[in-house]
Amino acid sequence: MAEKTTSLAVQAYEKIKENILNLTYPPGTQLTEAMLTRELGMSRSPIRSAIQMLQTEGLIVSDYYKSMTVREITDQDINELYQIRELLEGAAFKLIFSSGRNEEYSYRIEEKVVRMCAAAENPYRWEIADTAMHMEIISIFENNRINKIYENNLSELVRIGQYSVRNGMQITKTNENLKKMIEYMRNGKSEESYEILKTDHFDTGRHSALKAESIEHITQST
Repeated sequence: MAEKTTSLAVQAYEKIKENILNLTYPPGTQLTEAMLTRELGMSRSPIRSAIQMLQTEGLIVSDYYKSMTVREITDQDINELYQIRELLEGAAFKLIFSSGRNEEYSYRIEEKVVRMCAAAENPYRWEIADTAMHMEIISIFENNRINKIYENNLSELVRIGQYSVRNGMQITKTNENLKKMIEYMRNGKSEESYEILKTDHFDTGRHSALKAESIEHITQST
């Protein structure tokens, strides 16, 4: 019986987390045990366990009155995460080329971009594939601590990425630009390849996410 309860708790956790990450439950959404019990068709026990796991991850927060909400995404969150990504991935690109592994990595990144293209109709799945592509870039460091930085912020990266898509970042155009980036990598053009990543993912992505976050905040306030 305990094993079945654990299994249901994991199922509830995975479903609620997916709904948070795919913005079915946008930042700031108020959640209740009764609502989640009704939507997932489960008893309160596994729902309660799932909520505790998500609170530990920081995706659900509670106030003094024990009201539960999906954690907000602030401008500071967006700016800080994009700054981390630009610093790390800029250094990763330099290492990829200076170590002479640019052709190897062009094929490794291409595999991830193929999956992004296959998920183009689903922004959530596309963001998951996009995050895997960025993880591939930083794998050049072979540094578990750097990997952990990305893994610990994965949920926010996925949510923020969808903010970008909602307000200006075009999936099809981004996929095509990444194909050009791969071609530049294969031809040994380090500056040109990184410029695409910087302009398309970091500059456009950050500005679109900030704009979308502001619109979301205004919509929730009215």
